[in-house]
Amino acid sequence: MTIKEKYIKSAKLNNLSGSIIFFANSKSEIKNINNLLNYSERNLFKKNLKNNNKKKELFSFDISFNQKIIIYSLKSNKISYENIGAKLYEFFKNQNLNKIHIFGETIASTDTIKCLHQLVHGMRLKSYSFDKYLSKKNSEILNLNIITRKKIDLKLVKKFSAIEKGVNLTKDLVSEPGNILHPDEYARRLIQLKKIGLKVTVYNTKKLKKLKCNALLGVGQGSSRGSYIVTMEWRGNKKQKKPLSFVGKGVCFDTGGISLKPARFMEDMTYDMAGSAVVVGLLKSLALRKAKVNAVGVVGLVENMVSGNAQRPGDIVKSYSGKTIEVLNTDAEGRLVLADAITFTEKKFKPNFIIDLATLTGAIVVALGSEYAGLFSNNDKISNQLFNAGEKVDEKVWRLPLHENYDKLMNSKNADMQNINYVGGAGSTTAAQFLQRFIINKTPWAHLDIAGMAFSKYAGSLNSSGATGYGVRLLDKFVEDNYE
Repeated sequence: MTIKEKYIKSAKLNNLSGSIIFFANSKSEIKNINNLLNYSERNLFKKNLKNNNKKKELFSFDISFNQKIIIYSLKSNKISYENIGAKLYEFFKNQNLNKIHIFGETIASTDTIKCLHQLVHGMRLKSYSFDKYLSKKNSEILNLNIITRKKIDLKLVKKFSAIEKGVNLTKDLVSEPGNILHPDEYARRLIQLKKIGLKVTVYNTKKLKKLKCNALLGVGQGSSRGSYIVTMEWRGNKKQKKPLSFVGKGVCFDTGGISLKPARFMEDMTYDMAGSAVVVGLLKSLALRKAKVNAVGVVGLVENMVSGNAQRPGDIVKSYSGKTIEVLNTDAEGRLVLADAITFTEKKFKPNFIIDLATLTGAIVVALGSEYAGLFSNNDKISNQLFNAGEKVDEKVWRLPLHENYDKLMNSKNADMQNINYVGGAGSTTAAQFLQRFIINKTPWAHLDIAGMAFSKYAGSLNSSGATGYGVRLLDKFVEDNYE
């Protein structure tokens, strides 16, 4: 459903048709209502507010054949207007309502227009659907009239639009099937981002062989498709010397390789590139909103397939860092991709910090479910900044431990390290401990394991089921609050 909003300075209830929204406070009062309603209408509202015995957050009643009144109860001051917008969108969709009027002045806030912009932002995020391959698409339009005397904040509207476009790009990429979005096509799509001001550089298989990125190349060698590292640079601050860097795992499809995954749910492995999609969506958002930072996104794009040329369990590869890895399980491939991408980022860009994102381990889902991403870091400052940003936008992270004692679980007799922990336990921590070894110059680093957050079988507060876009809003807020 497409949302089209229009801001109107004033309107009378009796001149409107369709669904009309008012906001009540925690005392079941509607502020600034006297000028909007006549005497009989005010009595009707009071009666219905009083009859809301179950104290529903959202309820409605009809006052004529062409007027439905919707009242949303704001139960506290600590509420997310994005979430309210998402709930309202779901209500409209379920009730087949498409002509909406919102009396914004009934929001009792010192910044009403900001609340209204956040509310529309939530509606837009919730309205996403991936219908590209459906023969019959949803062509409905939600006409939204927002009645407020406040002046529109165009800067905030543009910012939210940039974030929405970034989030939706991430969702689009994660939702694409593996036969469409293979590494070759993914790299081609990223080149198109030059149009919005990003500097995009593609390192193909030939170039990666020269660089000796053998950990990443080993994962992709069983595929008929190429393997890539793609960098996207945004330069929005001439005075900033070191860029902020974000690295993403882009395994476009993961069969597990010769360590083959079970057939059940293998189709979901199209989303094993979600970490890279978050980085792409973030860089698009930063570019569109002209963020006053220098940032670089680096994604490693591969396809982990089974073939006569596929990597074998027991193979030993030499990574870009020079460290050797014994590949005991070809399904622990994401950390091999990130190993080269992280060191490449550190050496080439000498960044302020590195944050990597990956659907890395099933163990993180066991630990945190679909409520928090796992956070591992060598830096308390960045960890606290990420935690606080996550709380603000409801894309939460939870820090888990790293410790040198875990290193012994990843040491190999035949190479510098092995890619899995055969002893068992601490699966997410040992994976992060592995990645930490590829930070060569003590660069501040954080790893976000988003395996439980990137894709959902059920709808979340701001997303439908499927690709969630988790991470774009988190990192955009992290950048805005701490580095702009």
